[in-house]
Amino acid sequence: MSGFLDIISTWWPVLFAYVIGATPFGFLAGKSRGIDIRDHGSGNIGATNVLRTLGKPVGITVLILDVLKGMMPVLIAEWVGVDTLVQIATAVAAILGHNYTFWLGYKGGKGIATTGGALLSIMPIAILSAIVLWILALKITRYVSVASIVAALTIPTVLTIRSFISSEWNIPVLCLGLFVCVLAIWKHRANIARLRRGEENRFGKPTSPPSQD
Repeated sequence: MSGFLDIISTWWPVLFAYVIGATPFGFLAGKSRGIDIRDHGSGNIGATNVLRTLGKPVGITVLILDVLKGMMPVLIAEWVGVDTLVQIATAVAAILGHNYTFWLGYKGGKGIATTGGALLSIMPIAILSAIVLWILALKITRYVSVASIVAALTIPTVLTIRSFISSEWNIPVLCLGLFVCVLAIWKHRANIARLRRGEENRFGKPTSPPSQD
C-alpha cells in the first residue's frame, strides 16, 4: 500500500495534466452559443475552427485557454519539485488529454496550442522558434495546417541543432520533441490528404462542411 501511495504522490501531476488537458474549451465555447462546434466549419474543436465559426473574441479566448491547459500542469509539476521524467510525462499527458479527451469519446483537437503551452518551459528555444515559423508559414501559405506541420517539424530540428552545437544531448527531451512532432503530423493526416487534393481551406476564407476523417 505504501508503495502505491508513493507512486501516486510522485506521479499525480500526470493524471492531473490529462484531466485538465481533456477539458474541451472549444466544444464548451460552442455549447455556450447554442451549437456543437463539431457540426460547423472543419468540425474540429480547436481554436482555429472556433475563431472561424464564432468570431475572434471567442476564438482567441479558446486559444489562450488551450495554451494554459498545457502550460499550467507542467509549471505545477516543476513547482512541486518532481523530476524531469515526471515533468515530461506531465506535458505528454496534457497534450494527449486535448487530442483524446474522454469527455468527447476520446476525440479531440490537433493539440498545437496545448503542445506549445506544455513544452514552453521544457524547451523554450524550440517552442519560440516553432511559433515564429508557424507565423511565417501561415503568412506565406495561408494554411493553418501547413503552418502547424512546419512548427511541429521545427521542434525536433531545433533541439537536434542545439544538441550538436553544445555537444550536450538530453535524450528524454529529444524524444519528447520527436514524439510531439510525429503526433502533430499524425493528427493532421486528413489535412495533408485535403492539401494533396487541393481542397484544404485557407485561413480567412469560409470553410467547407465538416470532414468525416
